Amino acid sequence: MSTLEIAAATQAKTPGSPGASSRRPGSRRLGLAGWLLPIALAALWELLVRAGIANGRLMPPPSVVGRTLWGLAVSGELLTHVTATLWRVAAGFGLGAGVGTVLGALTGALPVARGLLDPTLQALRAIPSIAWVPLFILWFGIFEASKVALIAVGVFFPVYLGVAAAIQGIDRKIVEVGRVFRLGRLAMVRRVLLPAILPAWFTALRSGLGLGFMFVVAAEIMGASEGLGYLLVDGQQLGRPDTIIAAIISFAVLGKLADGLLLAITRPFLAWQDLGRDTL
Repeated sequence: MSTLEIAAATQAKTPGSPGASSRRPGSRRLGLAGWLLPIALAALWELLVRAGIANGRLMPPPSVVGRTLWGLAVSGELLTHVTATLWRVAAGFGLGAGVGTVLGALTGALPVARGLLDPTLQALRAIPSIAWVPLFILWFGIFEASKVALIAVGVFFPVYLGVAAAIQGIDRKIVEVGRVFRLGRLAMVRRVLLPAILPAWFTALRSGLGLGFMFVVAAEIMGASEGLGYLLVDGQQLGRPDTIIAAIISFAVLGKLADGLLLAITRPFLAWQDLGRDTL
């Protein structure tokens, strides 16, 4: 019996198990309550600017930023920038997460690979992200390849560290249970080891996705003609703080939506977990 089957059986016997039912109404209400703080802060800043208490020149009120976002959306410019940014993040995330998962699995499972690869990778991890920019421009030019490569570097390291640490941290008793059931090597990986590392792997993917959105700004600053990072630079050069804030808000919304999509995709694979997060 695999760890997935054991967890599923435990859930079936546990009343009120979170994996066997939908999310509790309380958690949904808390999710909606999370929007109260940004809405309240935006309303407060709008009131302060309208009352003349605060200066809205360098920090425009939400009404001005909203008009800027609406104008960008109506003209189609916002869609162009969002599409370019999402494509770069998706390409860099796929490349960095794939390579990070493979190398993390190798160094986590094989001591020889860990001894050969991990010291070099840990040294490369200490290099500031901006230091890669001139090298990637020299190698790949100022076009899409250099931007995707920079984003992939940002995604790679959290995924690599998460996978390697998850494999090295697998409880020895779980492996011994698999051996008691006389599981072969492939069956051991599929039914015991993989379920054991899935939670940490998915968390590492979320961290990598967040860094992908951070690195895309640096990527789009180096010679891009479209993208939300380009919109940031354009707003700075034209002295348009409303454009800068509109781009920042767009980044926040896209990052939140992408993280929610990743959570929705990975949640079915973790339905077997019986967690106490709703009862703490």
